[in-house]
Amino acid sequence: MSALKAFLQPVMAGVTKEVIVSNRFKDEEGKAVPFVIKAITQKDNEKLARMSRKNVSVNGSPVEKLDNLLYTKRLVLACVQEPDFSNQEMCKYYGTEDPLDVPSQMLSIGEYNRLSEAILELNGMKDAEDKLEEAKNS
Repeated sequence: MSALKAFLQPVMAGVTKEVIVSNRFKDEEGKAVPFVIKAITQKDNEKLARMSRKNVSVNGSPVEKLDNLLYTKRLVLACVQEPDFSNQEMCKYYGTEDPLDVPSQMLSIGEYNRLSEAILELNGMKDAEDKLEEAKNS
């Protein structure tokens, strides 16, 4: 019975974290403004993955594959609470109507990488193998 209790834990979805992606984004006092990211459910993740699938031809046969670039864009949009990439003023400033394109217009390669890594880490997707190995050795 005690093993069952170990698995009856709340889902981490909705947990938020502040991340400094870059010192370029500063408030009126000159302090770096953090991005606020949140964890999502596996159900939400599956929905993002389904929406990011495309048909490609492999040896003349149609095969459905995950478009990793599109999936990453959708994951970033779903997990970033602040700034709001869907905000019309932000979209207009960065020259796009599609909120999926705002982060790649707004951020440098390194900034985008830091943001993506923080999202993966918060959602338990980064270094999962290392953490699993660490848990085995404890």
